[in-house]
Amino acid sequence: MASNEMKKITLKSDDGETFEVEEAVAMQSQTIKHMVEGDCANGAIPLPNVTSIILAKVIEYCKKHHEEDVNGENKVDMKNWDTGFMKVDQSTLFDLILAANYLKIKSLLDLTCQIVANMINGKTPEAIRETFNIKNDITSKKEEEIRKENQWPFEDAKPLSSNIFISNDTRVMSPCFVC
Repeated sequence: MASNEMKKITLKSDDGETFEVEEAVAMQSQTIKHMVEGDCANGAIPLPNVTSIILAKVIEYCKKHHEEDVNGENKVDMKNWDTGFMKVDQSTLFDLILAANYLKIKSLLDLTCQIVANMINGKTPEAIRETFNIKNDITSKKEEEIRKENQWPFEDAKPLSSNIFISNDTRVMSPCFVC
């Protein structure tokens, strides 16, 4: 192999499609890295939990972030690229989260989870259910009981920002995730 040629490995998606990827790009995945380092990468590395469509997106992400590492690309440019990359439908977003988790690509997992957090931030439970098509399986009576049982954090609470409250009660000093 010539010195300017990069070592390649083959990844095989759940639906049987194969992708030839530079080893340095694929090694952003801790799952793949452990397979390669443990000599478990003889032939195509099977990724049974990742479809070809999602694997192609993951590879695109890893290539761009590998280039950033090598070329020292501007952080603002990378942030803009990430923003554009994440303009996907909800189904793809959740598949990317699952793939990033399975492949142990922390930066992609952090990015995708932040997108979901932004989708939730500042919304009422009803708005969150609507955003994610979640059926409310709690009766109105049970919901009222739960609100009464958990009312103490909000007594005498003063908003610090849109989702953090400080209460006179010492039991409450953390972000409020039910607001």
